[in-house]
Amino acid sequence: MAIAPVGNPLSIAPMMDRTDRHYRYFMRQITSRTLLYTEMVTTAAILHGDRDHLLGFSPEEKPLALQLGGDRPQDLARCAQIAEEMGYDEVNLNVGCPSDRVQTGNFGACLMAQPELVAEGVAAMKAATRLPVTVKHRIGIDDRDRYEDLVQFVATVAQAGCQHFTVHARKAWLQGLNPKENRTVPPLRYGDVYRLKQEFPHLWIEVNGGITTLEQVAQHLTAVDAVMIGRAAYDHPYLFATVDRDIYGAAIAPPSRAQVVAAMLPYVQRWSDRGQKLNKITRHMIHLFAGQPGSRLWRRHLTEQSCQMGAGAEVLQQALDLQQATLVAVGV
Repeated sequence: MAIAPVGNPLSIAPMMDRTDRHYRYFMRQITSRTLLYTEMVTTAAILHGDRDHLLGFSPEEKPLALQLGGDRPQDLARCAQIAEEMGYDEVNLNVGCPSDRVQTGNFGACLMAQPELVAEGVAAMKAATRLPVTVKHRIGIDDRDRYEDLVQFVATVAQAGCQHFTVHARKAWLQGLNPKENRTVPPLRYGDVYRLKQEFPHLWIEVNGGITTLEQVAQHLTAVDAVMIGRAAYDHPYLFATVDRDIYGAAIAPPSRAQVVAAMLPYVQRWSDRGQKLNKITRHMIHLFAGQPGSRLWRRHLTEQSCQMGAGAEVLQQALDLQQATLVAVGV
């Protein structure tokens, strides 16, 4: 049997307005091994915009993949070069986003109807960079959602040199459903992704969609090479506290939530000193104590105080002190 290329067995999905550099740095205090992604960045923005603002990251965020949105092979190639120059570990092409804005630009999920164009983009990127070039896509779109259509797409793109496919196990309706509905309404078809791995054993196949627990991760890893978690990673970030030990086999104790906050304090202060509004960072940390005593005090203090002029690391420390005081009060 052919062997799939080596990759990372767990990743956090690229999510618009969520997986920015501050969220990624925060998650690195919880897990050091999980592969992280940027938000999707369009090739036009990279080629004509503020690259440091769009693509800048801290070294601690690695391993880190840049997700691109675009359909012009020459632009994708140049952006792949830029990703390598900036120190990214992987470049990923978005063939899964169903939003109207993305469709208007002829990229995202609508590209599943044009596998040859996706293959051209992959080939151009492969020729331009030494980084792994990967593709994130749906199992299908609209009425083009037979398993045979999925196989044709993967086979075509694989011939161009892509060896890593992240498959969102739902089809996308390009008309009639908004992006949120496209994450929940079409039924999950994990079996199609499992079958894809069986038929393409030499490819690295990663499953995405509806995965919320580490027990589910372990189950999926018996059938595919990797698992990508999306919204659950944002709404329950501490879910990842044990993955370095349990998924990657690292002989380390999971960090406590308080240790995570303590590790964020110098980072928060550095950015506050540079004029960054505190709530741009702490908005990603709101759910750290979800389900714990004092979580409401934690959320309220961050929400109310992080938007104040001049707010810095002291606000984060105060929120932690309030939460910890609640633990003492209830005898935890």
